Amino acid sequence: MSDSQAQTAAALPTKIDTSVAHEARVYDYWLGGRDNYPADRALGDAIATHIPAIRTMARANRAFLGRAVDYLTSEAGISQFLDIGTGIPTAGNTHEVAQRLNPAARVVYVDNDPIVLAHARALMSSKPQGKTSFIHADLHDPAGILRDDTLTATLDLDQPVAIMLVAIMMYFRDKDDPHGIIKNLLDVVPSGSYLVITHPTADFDEHAMSRVVESAEHAGITFHPRSRGETEVLFAGTELIEPGVVPVVTWHPSSDEAPADPESAWYWAGIGRKP
Repeated sequence: MSDSQAQTAAALPTKIDTSVAHEARVYDYWLGGRDNYPADRALGDAIATHIPAIRTMARANRAFLGRAVDYLTSEAGISQFLDIGTGIPTAGNTHEVAQRLNPAARVVYVDNDPIVLAHARALMSSKPQGKTSFIHADLHDPAGILRDDTLTATLDLDQPVAIMLVAIMMYFRDKDDPHGIIKNLLDVVPSGSYLVITHPTADFDEHAMSRVVESAEHAGITFHPRSRGETEVLFAGTELIEPGVVPVVTWHPSSDEAPADPESAWYWAGIGRKP
C-alpha cells in the first residue's frame, strides 16, 4: 500500500457499523440485495411509506447506469471510467457493461463504505485485456482520490475518462461545495472526457420528497434533492449531450424500457462532455 493509500484508509472507517443505516446498504435493500441490516431496512421502509415506488425508482436509476456506460463505450469511444459512489456490487456493474462491449476497458471504483470495501474483490474482477481497481475514499476529499496511486496505475489521465457520479451528489449540501468537488475531478481529465450525473429531485412531488429528506436526516444521512436547474449547474465546464438533463427513465431508453410516465422515477439524469 502506498503512503497516499495508507493516509486515505486511516481516515475512513473499516468496521461495518450495523446499528446505523448507511446509504449504500439502503440502496442495496431497494434493489433486492442481501447486504443490508435492520437499520438499513427500517430507513428503506420509512422512505417507501412516502414514496411507495422507491424500489422501482432505484431500479430505474440502476438501469440508466447501464445505458450510460453502453453509450459511452459504444458511441463515445470511452474505455476508461472513474465510478465514484460505487455502492455494493450487484448485476450490471460499470466494468461488466463496459468490458462486454470493450474487453480492454479500465475502471476505478471509489466508495467510503466499509461493506463495499469488503466486496471490492467482486468489483475488481476483470477481462484479461482490461483492468479494474478499487479506492477506499470519500468524495468529500476529492484530492484524496486524485492522489491515490491506484488511480494512475489503472487509468491513463492523458486519455479521456468518464466520471460517473450516479446518485451520489445528493449527499452534499451547497455548503460542501459540490461544484468545486466536480471541478477538481474535471480538471485532471483531458478534453473529450465525460461527466455522468443522476440526482434525486423534489420537482415531481415536493411534499413526498420533503418527508424523505426528513427520514434520511433523522437517520443521520445528509440528503439534498436538487431541481432540474440546480442539477444542470453541476455540469458546468461540460457540454450536455442530447437530450440534456431529463428524467432518468427518458435518457436514451431502450425499446423495452420506454416508460408510460416520464416522471415515474424522481431523478434527473444527464451526460456532459468536456470540450
